Amino acid sequence: MSVNLYQTGVSGLLSAQQQLATTGQNIANVNTEGYSRQRAEQNPQLGLYNGDNYIGSGTYVTDIRRIYDEFAQKEQLLNQTNLGFADGLNLSLDQLNNITSSSGESINSSIEQFYVSINAIADDPSNLGLRNMALSQAGILASNFNSINSQFDQLEKSVNGEIEQIASQITEIAQELANINDQVLQNRSFNEAGQPNDLLDARDRLISELSQYTQVNAIEDQNGVLTVMIGNGTTLVSGQTAMAVEVKSGDPDPNQTSLELVSGSTRLVLDKTKVGGELGAKFQYRDENLKQARADIDRIATAISYTFNDLQAQGLDLNGQQGTDIFTDVNSTTLVQGRMQEFSDNTGSLVGEIHITDLTQLSSDEFEIEYDGANYQLLNLNTGSTTTLGAAGAGPFATTFGFEFVEGAGAPAAGDKFLVRPGENSAALIAQVLTNGEGIAASSAIEVTASDNNISAGNVQITNVTDPLTAQATAPLRVEVLEAPAGTYTYNIYNDNTNALLQTGAHTPPQTVIAGFAGAFDIEINGDLSGLAPNAPETFTINDAFGLGNGTNAFAMADTKDQGLINNGRETFNQSLAISTAKVGTDAKSAELVADTADALYTQSYNRNQEVKGVNLDEEAANLLRFQQAYQASSRIVSVASEIFDTLLAAAR
Repeated sequence: MSVNLYQTGVSGLLSAQQQLATTGQNIANVNTEGYSRQRAEQNPQLGLYNGDNYIGSGTYVTDIRRIYDEFAQKEQLLNQTNLGFADGLNLSLDQLNNITSSSGESINSSIEQFYVSINAIADDPSNLGLRNMALSQAGILASNFNSINSQFDQLEKSVNGEIEQIASQITEIAQELANINDQVLQNRSFNEAGQPNDLLDARDRLISELSQYTQVNAIEDQNGVLTVMIGNGTTLVSGQTAMAVEVKSGDPDPNQTSLELVSGSTRLVLDKTKVGGELGAKFQYRDENLKQARADIDRIATAISYTFNDLQAQGLDLNGQQGTDIFTDVNSTTLVQGRMQEFSDNTGSLVGEIHITDLTQLSSDEFEIEYDGANYQLLNLNTGSTTTLGAAGAGPFATTFGFEFVEGAGAPAAGDKFLVRPGENSAALIAQVLTNGEGIAASSAIEVTASDNNISAGNVQITNVTDPLTAQATAPLRVEVLEAPAGTYTYNIYNDNTNALLQTGAHTPPQTVIAGFAGAFDIEINGDLSGLAPNAPETFTINDAFGLGNGTNAFAMADTKDQGLINNGRETFNQSLAISTAKVGTDAKSAELVADTADALYTQSYNRNQEVKGVNLDEEAANLLRFQQAYQASSRIVSVASEIFDTLLAAAR
């Protein structure tokens, strides 16, 4: 009897001791991040048969397990991934918004000041000081474009550095998880029943950290070993093997880096659009927000250069010469070739070029040109639409996106692909190339004067002057438009000095364009030009207009400030800039709101999880007292058993 009582007391002592140790472990780790509260599971020993009854033989601790709710843990991981994405995007967009706001304001101000100086020249064309001031403002404008492009470059470099850093961190976590899997297996080989709770907590902390960077799915096998998958299901850790995450240069743009999972000779491409977490945020920011902001600025820089250089070429400078470019030529060799990048696996030798042809249609989208062996195919990467351009050698190939594809040296091979960015490098390379104020082509070469005898509201205009000196040499001209019979219009163009008929044709209201007259300019006849009779036509004279006081072409330049020249004629330069800046600002504000919501959801899920697994000091203090009392009571049982045993021994002597 005393022996059984002694064993019962000892078992109670040992169990209470383990309960106290477990409680102490919980209290000691109350502030340990990721620690799961532990509990010693206690069961009674099998009773011993004694006569007609079973007498209990004590207790034992079956397991010390951690309190863990798989659903709560997965909910926390999911919300942590969402928070990592939201915070990462919010931080990056905030930086982009600060740059586009401040630098955008500088560009907007310099556009305004440039137009002020052009207006001043229009009012006083012979003032050389005003002309030089305009060139100075052109230089400031170009410099501001260069500056924001440099800041975009720095942002791209910075985010690529962050991607590399996160990839390195994921690699380290993967290796640590593989090591823990190895330790879990070793533990299982020595002890099939118990679990290494602190090791499992360490594993959960690593999974939690990993979920901040990317979407995680972890599956535990019957041995307690985790298989960890990231993104859209790509395996990162399998048993004791960990994959390394490596950054791969983009193709054809090396700055558009991507990720691969590498183990030995195995290389798996990680879909950067589905990785989630902070890593996914960095890719989305770089490949969508930053790229679009840069494309918008490049398009505006292209538009300004194209517009003013085109108008310069239509006028005459202070010395009576055709105007030359104020800004870098948008179709310079460097720019046209830089807009088209070949993929590394191309087998052909073609060097392609992208020429800007129609400013109003110019797109900020990205494109891909592929040669299928018969024709070139143009794919809009933003919309997914495809256009067949034509067979090799049949170019140049016009598009509806404001540019044309020109085949340069070499020839394509079937399957060759090229990335096309119509505005590429425009903000980076825009520069003031006209250095002498006398070179500003403020004067028009020719002008149109309507006869005082005209009675209609129709008019004749000179457009698209490609050779102002030739246009000047053809003057004076006389354009007559008459209606005979009613509803039928005919135009005649005469040399006004010799009265020689140079060209005749039909005018179809509302507009007739006589393109390339004398190979130098277009003549537009607009409206219903109804004269009094066939012998009394509507008459217009075209005369040499050059003069030091002629600011007509400068006025044409100034008028472009309020003209819709971007996005199919819907936006002025300033409006396009404002829309782009506002888009970034809206995205940044939206990202901030999403981040606030994600933070609240994560906090809720974290607190719910902590309610299950976290240490409650009040509860542990109560347990400490309870198990202390149990220990003391078990000690008393042992003492009583010892006294009984001593009494029995004494009686036997």
